[in-house]
Amino acid sequence: MTGASDTKSILLQLGVRPRRSMGQHFLVDHSMIERQVQYAKIRKGERVLEVGPGLGFLTEELIKAGAKVIGIERDAKFCEYLRGKFEGSLELIEGDATKVDLPDFDKVVSNLPYQISSEITFRILEQKKFNLAILMYQKEFAERMVAGEASALYGRLSVMAAYRADCEILEIVSRRAFWPQPKVDSAVVLMKGRPPRFQPRDERLFVDVVRVLFSHRRKKISNGLIALSGQLGFPRDKMKEMIPEIPYAEDRVEMLSPEEIGEIADFIWEKRKKKA
Repeated sequence: MTGASDTKSILLQLGVRPRRSMGQHFLVDHSMIERQVQYAKIRKGERVLEVGPGLGFLTEELIKAGAKVIGIERDAKFCEYLRGKFEGSLELIEGDATKVDLPDFDKVVSNLPYQISSEITFRILEQKKFNLAILMYQKEFAERMVAGEASALYGRLSVMAAYRADCEILEIVSRRAFWPQPKVDSAVVLMKGRPPRFQPRDERLFVDVVRVLFSHRRKKISNGLIALSGQLGFPRDKMKEMIPEIPYAEDRVEMLSPEEIGEIADFIWEKRKKKA
């Protein structure tokens, strides 16, 4: 049975100490692990990606549910342990999940290391074909993920999640469910993949505009665009000239819906096209 004592015992055998710098907080509440698998509604043979399987507690339940699990783990000692534990029933990629090529998958079920939650989430959202993800995050990160415009938590993550998926917090998880215990509570998020809810003229440009505007979220949109005009392919003076025509230029980005930010990106795309 999963528990703090089991985790400590295995880590002692491996000669490993949990590294907070790598977000190594192990979920030791077995009932929570079972619920994560239930939320995923796995069908036999589905390819399920697990980022950071660690000691394989969640992995084991996924395999029992009939999943073909592909794990990405960067810790060499954990990789050696996982290979021995699952003896070929786990497809394991040893490497950094923020850098390795992601394999094809149907679903993602992971207790993500806190430090790479943002990078991994954006990588998952960029995948065109995934059905569903059940992901464990820090509670505040999860709240930012589902935040709507005009919320203090609304940001780049909120926009990109809303653009590409339907997201919902399924439950809050006490910090006591982990060992070593983190300083904050966590949350399980359901992320359902779907086609983008609108079609910008240039998706890459839309992503860049979102990034640029939220890097100056407290400024008016006009000031943010001028400050980082070079990143969008325009000299500063040219961007200043365009400001009176740009939609929502006097607003702040935290007040705009993803579609409205898309209008700004489409305007810049039209100007780029004329410039070319």
